[in-house]
Formats: sequence, structure tokens, C-alpha cells
Amino acid sequence: MDLNQANLLQELTTTTTKFLKGFENLAEINEVDIASTPKHVVYNEDKLTLYRYNRDSKSTYKTPVLIVYALVNTYQMLDLQPDRSYIKNLLEAGLDVYLIDWGKPTKMDKFLTMDDYINGYINNCVDVVRKENKVDKINILSICQGGTFSVIYSSIHPEKVKNLVTHVTPIDFSINEGLLFRWSKDMDFKKLVDGYDGLIPGSFLNDGFDMLKPMMKIQKSTGLINSMEDKTKLLNFLRMEKWISESPDQAGACFLQFMEDLYQNNKLIKGELRIGDKEVDLKNLTMPLLNIYAVHDHLVPPSATIPLNDYVGSKDKTIYKFEGGHIGVFVGGKSQKELSPAVTAWLKERD
Repeated sequence: MDLNQANLLQELTTTTTKFLKGFENLAEINEVDIASTPKHVVYNEDKLTLYRYNRDSKSTYKTPVLIVYALVNTYQMLDLQPDRSYIKNLLEAGLDVYLIDWGKPTKMDKFLTMDDYINGYINNCVDVVRKENKVDKINILSICQGGTFSVIYSSIHPEKVKNLVTHVTPIDFSINEGLLFRWSKDMDFKKLVDGYDGLIPGSFLNDGFDMLKPMMKIQKSTGLINSMEDKTKLLNFLRMEKWISESPDQAGACFLQFMEDLYQNNKLIKGELRIGDKEVDLKNLTMPLLNIYAVHDHLVPPSATIPLNDYVGSKDKTIYKFEGGHIGVFVGGKSQKELSPAVTAWLKERD
């Protein structure tokens, strides 16, 4: 037997051993648990649920935080596994945390607009948190598209927001650095919405995200094989896959406006955006702002996020550079050690 044959045989033996151990581990995993940090419902509206996370002790912050996630995927990324939970870190730092779960839209929701989400749902949730805590203003901590919504909301309702934190949030849509921004310039989104009868499938959007980094599928397969022998690593791999697989569909009317008004026409930066009967002027956003971008973000490049600080009316505005990617902001080891402490310290100074 020559050296190449011996190496091939060794590789096959090693891989077979990994698979056998992996099947044993899979047989022992009864449930893939995500978003396990205890919480309770404080408000419901249509598909939306507003949660408040349980605390073992009284909050050390005066101002509660409302988390506004994107409509794409689900908030569970923020609480994916117990040892890497952004939400758990916020709670342990002493914050009183609320979160909007948008739920899963169906055909009956296809006519929901950005106005419904921003001046309707977000505003109603803000009012619930304000009333529960007997405060005039609350903190908003927002992510990606949820950050864009929160920037718009804070520009329309600045009297209700004490501090605004945005993570990997697209603001300037004129850029050509990311494939998502390039593709969007020439797509006919109305035909897309009509073709899906007003409800954009979450699976369709996930396929598009996969195309942005086609080699990721190969890396994912390799990651699965390498994690099969370790039950903890395998479970964490499955948690991520479960989160991706549960991506909700999108209300067509809201999706269409978001893609046409922002991705194609950049109306937010131009000062031409209208949400319902409200004109959106970023100069009205006057509360302290912490704007976080990820250096290696392929979905929302830094050049789409950084300009926010140039357009708002805030005098207290901070730009935060995170050495990671779009998802790593929340689940990476660096995030646990660096980002959540930085965010909570920033809020504490302004509490």
C-alpha cells in the first residue's frame, strides 16, 4: 500500500468514527433548545408578542430597554445558547429587558405596511413599557432592519426615547459594497411580491442570503462533520440551524416599501421618506445614540451604517467599531467579553 492509499484509508476511518459518534450524540439529543432565558408575556397584538425577561433581583438601571429585532429571521439569535446569550448578558449587567417578537405573518397580514409596524406595533409596545415602568422615555436597543425601524421611530417620536442603540443597521442604501445592495438596485420587487401573492417566504430570503456567500454551505458541512464527536458543539450547530430554519415569512406591503423606498431610492437619507402621514426627518432624532457596526459584515457593510451619525440631530452620538461579522456581533466569544459590557456601560452613563 502506497502513502496516498494509506492516507486515504486513515481519512475514511477517521470520518467513519466521527459519523458513528455523531449518530450516538444525535440519539441522545431529545430537543434543540434555543431562546431559553426565562421571560413572560406582557402584551399581545395580532401576531406580535411583547416579552419581559425575568429578573432574580431588582434592576440597577432606572430606564428599561426595549429590544427591536428585524422582521427577517427571529430574535432568538440574541439568546441562542445559554453560554452565549446577548440577552442574558444584558440581564446580568442589571438591565430591565423587554423584547418584541414579531411572530409569523400569514396571508391575512400581507397588507401590513411600515406604518403599521413603526407607528403601530412599535409605538404601542413603547407605550406599554412606559406605562409599566411609570416613565416618559425608554431605551431602545435595535438590530439590523429593526435598527432602521427604530431610527425612523425615534425620529417621529423622540419624546418617548431616552437612548437609542443600533446594531449593524442599514441607513445609507446608496452604497455598492455589498452584493445585497447591488442586487436590490435592479430588482422588480412588485413583481416578486405579486408572484408570491403578497407574502414573501422566509425560505426565499434565506436562499438569497446563502447566495451572498456560496462557499458557506461547504464550510457548514465541514463544521458539522468536525462537531459530531463533541455533543456540546453538535448541539450548538443544531441551534444555529434551527434558528435559520424558522425564518418567518414577510408581509408583502412592508417588504415592498422597505426595498423600494430605502434600498432603491434611499429616501431616509434624502429626507424624502414618509411613514403613513409622518415625514421622517433624521434631525429630529435628538437622543443619545450608540451606533454599532461590524467590520466584516457582508450583509450590512460598515459604509451603510456609519453615515447615520452624520444625519441625526443628536449631540451625544457614538460610533462603535466591532471586529466581527453580522452574526458574530451577538454569538461570538468576542461579543460576550467586549460588546455587551460596552453597551451596558454606555447606557449606565446616560441613565
